[in-house]
Amino acid sequence: MDINQEALKLHETLGGKIEVVSRCKLENAHDLSLAYTPGVAAPCLEIQKDESLSFTLTRRRNLVAVVTDGSAVLGLGNIGPAAGMPVMEGKCVLFKEFAGVDAFPLCIDTQDTDKLVETIALLSKSFGGINLEDISAPRCFEIERRLKELCDIPVFHDDQHGTAVVIAAALTNALKVVGKQKETARVVICGAGAAGTASGQLLLDMGFSNLIFCDKDGILSRGDTRLSPEHQHLAEISNPENLTGSLSDALCGADIFVGVSRPGLLTPEMVRSMNQDAILLAMSNPVPEIMPDLALQNGAAVVGTGRSDFPNQINNVLVFPGLFKGALSVGARAITEGMKHRAALALAALIPEEELRPDYIIPSPLDKRAAEAVANAVADEARKTGNTRF
Repeated sequence: MDINQEALKLHETLGGKIEVVSRCKLENAHDLSLAYTPGVAAPCLEIQKDESLSFTLTRRRNLVAVVTDGSAVLGLGNIGPAAGMPVMEGKCVLFKEFAGVDAFPLCIDTQDTDKLVETIALLSKSFGGINLEDISAPRCFEIERRLKELCDIPVFHDDQHGTAVVIAAALTNALKVVGKQKETARVVICGAGAAGTASGQLLLDMGFSNLIFCDKDGILSRGDTRLSPEHQHLAEISNPENLTGSLSDALCGADIFVGVSRPGLLTPEMVRSMNQDAILLAMSNPVPEIMPDLALQNGAAVVGTGRSDFPNQINNVLVFPGLFKGALSVGARAITEGMKHRAALALAALIPEEELRPDYIIPSPLDKRAAEAVANAVADEARKTGNTRF
């Protein structure tokens, strides 16, 4: 039985991977009176007077909505909300298993941006945070931006920012392994969609000053009239030499390749054209832009992928459970850039410098220390900036 057959059998046997479990006992009439009528009226009236009490008198403080429209599910594409449900359930399992955070899947049957924003905003009073998941670019940017304006709880598109944080953590450690500096290393990001855009923005904010974006047509450069407004913005904030040309041109003399694009895109010749001790994060899944053994044979010093069967798995599960745990613990109203910076550095710091090596730049996705370290860093940053309810 291969992994697909085994997974299908598991889902059929379980009939779903999550369930709702009561936190209070119901053994007699008194218990019923406390949990429901007439006693439940007391917390209702207190929340009516002060809505912030909904975070202490209900489960809202520890409850995240995992929301999709099914438009960009994993590597499967636009398969729709119902077909995306197994992924959303899986995400909820990860929240609970790694961080003790309760999460509930919401698969919304529309890909109209206005309707999606309105629906999520109307549901937001039930939750302490919103995790947007598997929503296609460029719609995901507008949806997240508008929800941040409408909601007073953290809104986080994991495909963008979870990816960005774990990439930043991996590169922080990889640079130590090869003895290079973020201020001078040339970074080439291949794939200018949700993950690539957010990753590039975070790296720029963290001091990676020589960064180039590439899409399927090549380098994003200023003055290119073919670019969309989103890509024009990326060209304005990156590519300091305003290079033009193909991905091959961008990689010649580069130090770091970050791939969030498509399988098999990177050739051995491209790797050989990079600077000595190059770092490659080839994260197309399940088939990366280049296989690790081929990259290493052609001069790469450090290679990471999205796969679990190679070293240095770049996996969002290292980020989002702890990030939400930390934000929820202090009642944060938003996920800030500072919180993402702190999360990346905390994740990187889990590996002592003396233990860093080319095949160990990022903790294992199963390392449960990650959630606690990220949560503590995020909560501390929220407190320092006043981004808290309690």
